[in-house]
This record gives sequence, C-alpha cells and structure tokens, in this order.
Amino acid sequence: MSKNLEDIVVKALEDVKGKDIVTLDVSDLTDVMDTIIVATGTSNRQVKGLANNVMDDGKKADFRPIGIEGMETGEWVLVDYGDIVVHVMLPTTREFYELEKLWSVRPSDLNAGSKDL
Repeated sequence: MSKNLEDIVVKALEDVKGKDIVTLDVSDLTDVMDTIIVATGTSNRQVKGLANNVMDDGKKADFRPIGIEGMETGEWVLVDYGDIVVHVMLPTTREFYELEKLWSVRPSDLNAGSKDL
C-alpha cells in the first residue's frame, strides 16, 4: 500500500515540476513513519500547488492525509499520510532545515562519535 502511495506522491510532485525530489526510507530510525518525501517549489504559490496536487492525486487513489500543515504561508507544507510524510519547501527553507541530513544520521553514527570524546 505505501509503495503505491509513494509512487503517486512522486508522480504528483513531478507533474507540477517539483524540484530535487528525494525519497528517504526512515523505517529503521523511527516507528512514526516509514518514508519521507521531500521536494522543492520555486515560490510559495508553487509549494502550495505541489502539496495540493499530491493531495488531489492521493484522494483519487483513495488515500486521505491524516494532517496538513503550512498551507497558509506556503513556505513549508507538510502532508502526513501516516507511513509517508511529504515535505514541500521553498529552497531557502529546505537548505536551512536540511531534512535529508537530519534523517540520514543513524543511531550507530552517534554512538561511534561518542567514543572519541
């Protein structure tokens, strides 16, 4: 089920010219979700449009988000489908928060670093 939704989300982002679409498998890092999908929009309007397209295409396939945040400003919109969480951001916001870097740190990486202290 999640793989089907993942494909729908990525295609919806591509259809509205989302940039730098990244899919991260975080299932070994958290029990809250399995996949994070991050994409960049070039303007607030495009960020909102990307998120709306994800929700519209998801709805057509019978997927309903649990929650949606950030549609008011369009700087960072989060669409939560439970197992899959979609982040659509402006370039400066994405660069600032570095979600890919944040979610690539493994617990073993943290333990290895503490040995050097």
